[in-house]
Amino acid sequence: MVWLRRSFLTGLVVTVPLFITVVTLVWTFRFIDGVARPASMYFLGREVPGLGVLTTAAFILFAGAVATNVIGRRLLQRGEGWLLNVPLFKTVYAPVRQLVAAFSPDSESGFKKVVIVDDVRRGTVIGFLTREFTLDRGAGPEPMVAVYVPTNHLYLGDVLVFPRGQVMFPDVSVEEGIRIFLTGGMALPGAIKGRG
Repeated sequence: MVWLRRSFLTGLVVTVPLFITVVTLVWTFRFIDGVARPASMYFLGREVPGLGVLTTAAFILFAGAVATNVIGRRLLQRGEGWLLNVPLFKTVYAPVRQLVAAFSPDSESGFKKVVIVDDVRRGTVIGFLTREFTLDRGAGPEPMVAVYVPTNHLYLGDVLVFPRGQVMFPDVSVEEGIRIFLTGGMALPGAIKGRG
């Protein structure tokens, strides 16, 4: 029963973001293609093959450019704040957005670096640095790091906290780290060097 529940939840976490992304892209393409096709007929007198795909790509690029602009970012945050008050939208959108942000190299809330740590219980583990912070146990602030260690696919895992001095930063990019987890370790390079 535990295996069944865990497998179902893992499948849900893996398929829901993928499904939402595909459905959104298909819906966006159909909508834009539905506008671009009559427009090409009106202005050019004929249909232009691939215009819908080109227009959709341009729209997504434009949305990304607006989202990186200061004014555009504020407008998107305000609109997002309103939408997050809708219960069903908040339940689905917030986790999907956090998941996408985790894999974005420009995101402040995403994976920062790949790390290797010697853990007493697990041995040597590979994970992703998600946050650096200080912990005061009464003897002054101690630099610490939060490390996300995927345990099933890439979407489920454990957050472990280590002293910063215990963590090694290998010469492996976040993209390479993701590939290592997705291939079950087969994408590990033959030799790994540490860096600062």
